[in-house]
Amino acid sequence: MTTSVISPRASVGPDTTIGQFCVIEDDVVIGRNCRIGHHVVLRGGTVVGDEVWISDRASLGQQPMRASNSTLPETTGRTPARIGAWCRIGVGAILYAGCTLAENVFVADLATIREGVTVGARTIVGRGVAIENACSIGQYCKLETNAYITAYSHLEDRAFVAPGVLTSNDNFAGRTPDRHKYYKGVTVRRGGRLGVGAVVLPGREIGADAFVAGGAVLTHDATPGDLWAGVPARIIRRVPTEQLLENQGWSDISTDDFQP
Repeated sequence: MTTSVISPRASVGPDTTIGQFCVIEDDVVIGRNCRIGHHVVLRGGTVVGDEVWISDRASLGQQPMRASNSTLPETTGRTPARIGAWCRIGVGAILYAGCTLAENVFVADLATIREGVTVGARTIVGRGVAIENACSIGQYCKLETNAYITAYSHLEDRAFVAPGVLTSNDNFAGRTPDRHKYYKGVTVRRGGRLGVGAVVLPGREIGADAFVAGGAVLTHDATPGDLWAGVPARIIRRVPTEQLLENQGWSDISTDDFQP
């Protein structure tokens, strides 16, 4: 007798293993040679690519909820979550309906990826990271432990976000009804970096190869290739030439060749 509940309408690829006490709902599609841990929940319609590992107690395809007194619009009925080949999903991670992970994304334990989020190939989403709704995260990004990416943010390829970084999208801090017209997340251009514990105010942009130092509070846009530090942050100097992306010798691998 099986200890998991697998819908007869779900499709499970060859050589895939499923742990105990899992729930796999209608129209879920799981590719070949996947490893599904114990107590995993895959909500209806979730698509999982080949060679994906999903650790214990992860939940994929969760429909978002809203509080009864929330002023935000209804968020149910999102399209299913889609997980690319060779992804790794950690213990207790939650991926909501309407999020899409490209190939070879690593999502660590207890991370949360909300609805409408896209994550590019080979990006690392660290332990306890929260990516709120309607964000786009590029390829080869690193979002480290307990970073918070506010809704409506955009991170380009090879962005680096250190542990404990905080971002915001609401200059009104929840007051006045017209604030919804002015919500704006943060933007990190290609190769932009945020140091440990940095705070970025709503709508601010971190330019390509810019560096916002640890503990800084960014109240203005960080100009490309500059080091910003302090409270409030100001330009200190240029980022050293040897740290620029163009001098790292890295190449962006085609998404046709993302197998580990």
